[in-house]
Formats: sequence, C-alpha cells, structure tokens
Amino acid sequence: MNEKKSNPLALIPIGVFLLLYLGTGIVFEYILKIEMGFYNVPIVFVFLIAILVACLQNRKVNFDKKLDIMAKGVGDKNIITMILIFLVAGVFVGVVGRSSAESVAYFLLSIIPPRFAVVVLFVVSCFVSTAMGTSVGTITLIAPIGFAVSAASGFSLPLCIASVMGGAMFGDNLSFISDTTIAACNGQGCPMKTKFKENFFIALPAAIIALVIIFFVSQGENISQIELKSYNLIQIIPYVLVLIGGIIGINVFIVLLIGILSGAVIMLCTGATGITELLANAGSGISGMFETSMVAVLVAALCALIKENGGFEALLNLAGKLFKNKKTGQLGIGLLVGVMDIATANNTVAIIMANPIAKRMSENYGIRAGKTASILDTFSCIFQGIIPYGAQMLVAISAVAELGKTITAFEIIPFLFYPFALLISSLIFIFFIPDGKKQTQKGE
Repeated sequence: MNEKKSNPLALIPIGVFLLLYLGTGIVFEYILKIEMGFYNVPIVFVFLIAILVACLQNRKVNFDKKLDIMAKGVGDKNIITMILIFLVAGVFVGVVGRSSAESVAYFLLSIIPPRFAVVVLFVVSCFVSTAMGTSVGTITLIAPIGFAVSAASGFSLPLCIASVMGGAMFGDNLSFISDTTIAACNGQGCPMKTKFKENFFIALPAAIIALVIIFFVSQGENISQIELKSYNLIQIIPYVLVLIGGIIGINVFIVLLIGILSGAVIMLCTGATGITELLANAGSGISGMFETSMVAVLVAALCALIKENGGFEALLNLAGKLFKNKKTGQLGIGLLVGVMDIATANNTVAIIMANPIAKRMSENYGIRAGKTASILDTFSCIFQGIIPYGAQMLVAISAVAELGKTITAFEIIPFLFYPFALLISSLIFIFFIPDGKKQTQKGE
C-alpha cells in the first residue's frame, strides 16, 4: 500500500476554515451583537474557500486530477448513504410534525405531582429528542413549557431551561434519526444499533445522575399547581415505532419509511393536517436537511484533498506522539471532535470533519468502529451542550426572551448537569471499564 508522506502544511485549509468561521462568528455574536451570530456565518461559503485553498496546494497535481480526487471522496458509499438518510429523516420530521412533543409533556405533567415538574421536563426532553432526533427542535418546543412551569410553580427558570437542554442533548446523542448519529455511524461504517449499544451504557448512568441531582436541587421550594393544556397521545405512535425499529436493528431506511407512512396516516385521519399541507411539510423537512447534506459533500471533498496532500499522516503522527495506547487514543478521538465542535459550534459538522481522522486513529489503536462512533457523538454532544454560543443555548435564550424574560448562558451553565455527567461517564468508560472485544475486519 502506498502511504502518503506526512505534510503538516496540507492542514492549512482546515486552519483557514476554523479561522474564518470561528473568527467571523465571534465578531457577529459578541462585537456586532447580531442575534444567533454564529449561525449567520455562511458555513457552505467558508468551506468553499477552504477547498479553494486546498486546490492551490500541491502544484504537482493538476486541477483535473484534484477534481477526480474530490469526486472519489464525495462518491464514497458512506457519504451517499449519510446524505440519503439525512433527507429521509427530514421527510419523517416534516410529515409527523412536532405537536406530539407538547402532548407528551402535558400528559406526564398531568399524572405526576407538581413538585416533580422539573424532573418531568428533563424526562420529556430526553424522550422527545430521542424520538425526533433534534436537540434544537426539542428545545424550541419544550423551553416554552419550561418557562410556563417556572412561572406557574416557582421553580428556578435557569434550572428549568437547563433541564430541558440536558434532556435535549441526551436524545441528540442517542436517537437513530439524529444527524449526529447518522454522521458518526456512516463515517465509521458501523450499524446504528451497534453504536446505540455502546452509547446507551454511557448515556444512561449520566442521565440517572442528572435526574437525581435535578430532583434534589428542585426540592424545598414553595410549589403551586401548574396549568395544563390539551394533548393528543396518538401522534406519538410514529416516533415510538421508529424508536423500537431502530433498537431491534431494522434497516434505517425501512424504519423511517414505517414512521413516514404511519405518521401520514395518523396526521390525515386525526385532521391534524390536510394532504397538501402534508406534502408541503415533507418538502420543508427535506429543505431543512439541505445545508447539512451540502456540508457533508464539501467536507468529503476537502478531506480527500487533505489526505492526498499528506495532512492526515501529519495528524496521525502527532496523535501517535500524544496518545500512546488504546485508552488514550479514545480520549484523543473525543478531544479531536471536541475541538472541532468548539470551533464550528455545530456537533454534526464537527463529527463530519473529524470522521476520517478518527477512522484512521481507530484502526491504528484497534478501537471498534461502534465505539469510535459512540465517542465522536458523545463528546460532540458534551461540548455542544455546554458552549455558550451553540445553537441549543442560543435557541433556549431566545425562546425565553420571546416570552418576556431575560436569561444569560452563564446563568444556565451551572445547571447543565447532564452534559457534565456525560463527560464523567465517558471518561470512566474509556479508562476504567474493560473492553474485552477486539476490532474485527468489519469494525464490530
């Protein structure tokens, strides 16, 4: 096999991307005070600049050859599969809608005493985000309920909002239709069921710890009765079917197709939507995945050029010096995706960027593909759930502001028990839990 020569200069395009994206985001967010400043930076445009920089490197290879290299990177089976799953998942979310989230919340609040309301917010957010596959969507839906619970009952507002955010990150990490799960599994070439098993035993203890802490922190206040709205539990059936299908290992496309068909039937039969609106919602769901899909394409093209120019070998050589064995190698993969997330403020983009390097590192250290996918998803969610300029934090703050209250990220962060518990749980599983299985040819 012809190994590429190590060339640290081949990593310049990544540096250009991070500098432009992070630098512009900071200016927009904190200097110009633009609302959701980081998400006003055109990430696709910045990736195009990075690809241009990569194309200007290595003059020995002509432009036509570079196009061929990029085409082979984009044409990888895992990239195509990832994009198709993104789009089908978008159809599912569009067709089924998001009204069932409130139904789950108000149903549980109706059967559980008010003093457990914050615990319910966390549990509901865990379920909804796992079913929907989106932390931002979950926060958009449940944060106003958290605000209402705080206003009606007397619970601390930062505690309520942080509990919603923590639960949202739980599902973002575990859901079969989360774009982070799709990106991590396809990038590492492992089934979602395998990654779920690895992830579940890391995420569940963290969720239980967070739940216990939330329970004790929320006790002792003078709690009043909470006003409830109407709910319709029939609409959660498609989410439950997708969840069950994913856990038992049915092909993800079949699972999503079942969810789409059952959701369409239920939404039409209950009168929640009409046929034309249903089709429009499906189109909107697909449109919502366009940027993520395009980012996957551009990152694949960029990484193909960087790999050809020897950038991957340079990173792997550095990793070999810093991380000496299988356990520290796993930590290295987690820190790699964490740094990417801090720089991009987008856990899906961070995973897509880290995927090819993580795959090579997992091969070098003998780490199973499912475990690597789990580490990528988990650490990206840890960092994304904490950074004050992440979409999740900004959406939560905006949702509260729309209801007439002001809250800052630094008021919320001390109550983000789940992301911090997930970090501790991840480190325990990396360094103290024996890993009896060896990497096989298929990465299982």
